[in-house]
Amino acid sequence: MEDNLAIILNESNKTISKLQLLSAFFEEEIIYKIYLRSQVVHKLFETNPELDINKLELFHLQYTASAIELLKKIKSANERNVSLIYDEIQLNREMMEKLNSSVFSEKNYTLDKQKQALKINLSLRRLYQTLSDNTDEYPFSKNINTFSSRFSQDFYYDITADQMSALITYEPDDVYKNSHATIQKKLMGLLCKTDFKTEFFCGLKSGNMLAEVYRFLTLDRQYLFLPSRNLFLLCDLSGITDIDWSNTLSKKAKLTQEMADKNDQLESKANLIKTALPDHVKALLHEYYEKISDVDFLQKIGSFDVQTNILRTMLNTDGL
Repeated sequence: MEDNLAIILNESNKTISKLQLLSAFFEEEIIYKIYLRSQVVHKLFETNPELDINKLELFHLQYTASAIELLKKIKSANERNVSLIYDEIQLNREMMEKLNSSVFSEKNYTLDKQKQALKINLSLRRLYQTLSDNTDEYPFSKNINTFSSRFSQDFYYDITADQMSALITYEPDDVYKNSHATIQKKLMGLLCKTDFKTEFFCGLKSGNMLAEVYRFLTLDRQYLFLPSRNLFLLCDLSGITDIDWSNTLSKKAKLTQEMADKNDQLESKANLIKTALPDHVKALLHEYYEKISDVDFLQKIGSFDVQTNILRTMLNTDGL
């Protein structure tokens, strides 16, 4: 008899330990209360040997085991859903790594912008000299057109064909022109006045047409360079209102940032889903807790005809 008592108490402790782990996993108050109540029932039989120990075994079979089975079923379903989310997070991370290892990084772009501005400034000095001397010397620095071809795909702002057309339209009488370049007269005057000191501002792209925009260091003015035509014109970007000029991230960097933000959202979602309990299950657990907290509970253990096993109904609930 004592051996049977020890076996049932030992198995009861194991069962309650499983319930404790599930309580810690879900961090749901009602599960913790059920766990505590189950401990109370166990302690009652442990300290009162005159009670029928078989009723403790029956209590766990009829109630606790069903509760554990239900919670494990929900836990498994939640973890399957979370696994799909973590798969998406991992795919995003892999894509971010590929983007970050791109040949032309933000650092490359920043450094080459400075080099390109120096080339443009030097080329414009030479262009001014050739126009002044009325010579046909080629004014442009070596590989001056490669900058746009390298970086336009990732770093240039997209504008419409109409917007691009408005920027590159000029009156023939307003420009100086030779066989190598065309430059607006007013622009050349400002360049001479500022000693040809300008810096790269941004790149613009419309289809296959690319333009580089520069700004004066000492004047609040900008001009564009159209590599395909070696055309230089003063420009005003204020009419292009659909672009955030302060956002200098490349398309790849923007995509990487978006993926990082998405992963943060997915992480939060996964944490919520992992321990989520459907409202109708919570309601059933509350009903279950009320039942095992009933002062006449021990008298009703084993009376299956009188006491409907609500947890078995839970186990058959669709959608878990």
